Amino acid sequence: MSKPTIEQLLDVSPCEYSEGLPIEQFIDPVIHQMWPQMPRIAGPAFTVKCGKGDHLSLHAAIYRAKAGDVLVVEAGPDYANTGGNVCAIAKQRGVVAMIIDGFIRDIAEIREAQFPIYARGVMPKPGVKEQMFPLNQPIKCGGVTVNAGDYIVADEEGIAVIPKDKLTEVYKLAKARTDKDASMNLADWKVQHSKKVESKLQELGYSD
Repeated sequence: MSKPTIEQLLDVSPCEYSEGLPIEQFIDPVIHQMWPQMPRIAGPAFTVKCGKGDHLSLHAAIYRAKAGDVLVVEAGPDYANTGGNVCAIAKQRGVVAMIIDGFIRDIAEIREAQFPIYARGVMPKPGVKEQMFPLNQPIKCGGVTVNAGDYIVADEEGIAVIPKDKLTEVYKLAKARTDKDASMNLADWKVQHSKKVESKLQELGYSD
């Protein structure tokens, strides 16, 4: 099987990627969608590390990321790391989304611009611009080690981080699960589910 396209990745929910990924590849759900009904996003990770209370690395990254990239950011749990104007520029340049292990501000502007962003929450006070870290280095975001070029698939269900060297393998497993579920109606699923549950209860010696 050839490497899946972004469109193919978008056709599969993060739930189904769990078929091929351990829980360690799913970003902590405290990092969540920051406006309702955000579309599913997918793309390669452009990784960014920010110093405590400092957002220079992220503000530099919006001018260096390529169209189609997802900015994935390791940041501090204090000041806001980005706001409306920075997100507007990122969107203009084709950045797909931001995933920030930290806080943001100007949420109304970001929501109005329909720019997909995931974060821990909102903080009115911005950080400073004093520290610059190398871009596209391994980072930690929501407990997950993310390398530049790993693939991100995210929606309201959560954020999957797919190692770039396992992309095809993981997608194949996820797509197979998607196709299997799509081919089965609720009545058929109920029969299989009931059999599986009752078999396990019998194995455990459980009786009502």
